[in-house]
Amino acid sequence: MRILYTLICLLFAASLFAQNLVQGTIQSGGLTREYLVYVPTAYTGNTATPLVFNLHGYSSNNLEQAFYGDFSALADTANFLIVLPNGTLDGQGERFWNTFLGNSNVDDVGFIRDLLDTLQTTYNIDANRVYSTGMSNGGFMSYTLACELNDRITAIASVTGSMIQSRLNACDPVRPVPVMEIHGTADNTVPYNGSPLATFVAIPALLDAWVDFNHCNPTPSITQVPNTNPTDGCTAERQLFSGGDQGSTVEHYKIIGGGHTWPGAAFNIGVTNQDFNACKEIWRFFSQYRLDQLSETETPESLGTNWAAFPNPAQDHLVLQSKDQRPVQRVQVFDALGRLQQTLSPSAGGQISIETANWAPGMYWVVIKQGGSVARVKVVKAAG
Repeated sequence: MRILYTLICLLFAASLFAQNLVQGTIQSGGLTREYLVYVPTAYTGNTATPLVFNLHGYSSNNLEQAFYGDFSALADTANFLIVLPNGTLDGQGERFWNTFLGNSNVDDVGFIRDLLDTLQTTYNIDANRVYSTGMSNGGFMSYTLACELNDRITAIASVTGSMIQSRLNACDPVRPVPVMEIHGTADNTVPYNGSPLATFVAIPALLDAWVDFNHCNPTPSITQVPNTNPTDGCTAERQLFSGGDQGSTVEHYKIIGGGHTWPGAAFNIGVTNQDFNACKEIWRFFSQYRLDQLSETETPESLGTNWAAFPNPAQDHLVLQSKDQRPVQRVQVFDALGRLQQTLSPSAGGQISIETANWAPGMYWVVIKQGGSVARVKVVKAAG
């Protein structure tokens, strides 16, 4: 089953690579970390674009998650970036997020922070609309980000995930964090009613904790999801805890009889609800919220605007110019899909020349790192 699943995922991923999926690595915490970025067909870089982290489950990987929790069609329509990082390998050679095993010193929160910093120099990201979702261990990790990186992550959604009791006890978000939990009552991996041995928090207790964090109404409104697929072996209800601080909510899809599965997935690995699509509901939930509306503090600016480029469109050369004379640490050139094309290390600020004769015609982003700021300049290479 796993081999067939992996082969299907690889075939799917190969088709994406030919289109919109970009591979990358960064250094974080002394480790080389891998990630994929799905760039939607609507992305031009002209406007700030939302970003969704999509985190795989334990023993899975980012390619499998790209297929299993597939947001690509939604991203193409709604124009948001999907980032699929890889966890590290544990002692059994399985990929994981360091959020419940307790036997690792890998800093995955630091990795997500570093990755977001890197992506903000490459893509035009709306810093107020950065979200995290994930399957199982990826759902646990999303809760960890809600606790420890809520200055950057606007809202989270967990599918079949929970928290361990010690992390919930230590969680103290400085602002309301909208949370969605999608979970089956017949989940034998992360039991709906908790697992004392693994200290997995029961889903009702988890919801109560986040309702309390956000100061929501403790009595939810409950809506039955229409049972449009009576052969899938389960039904669903939607619980909405509204009225939280700054308009925050906690939302829960309770899958009655559902297993450790992603509702609406094209590939069934257990009792999978097909009455609704988890990806659509997660994006509907995320799209309600902005960080600047949930926080009393300003979102830090990550992009400078003090550089200009000419001639633009360029032909054989390009000049970058600024009144800021501070030394420039690095200049990088990315194509429209965010793929690194060129890196330069000029020493002086003020004016930088770049040869562009070998560039293919099209749109590029030139990213200038100078002191503690980063500037992004859009450049067009004219056809011969």
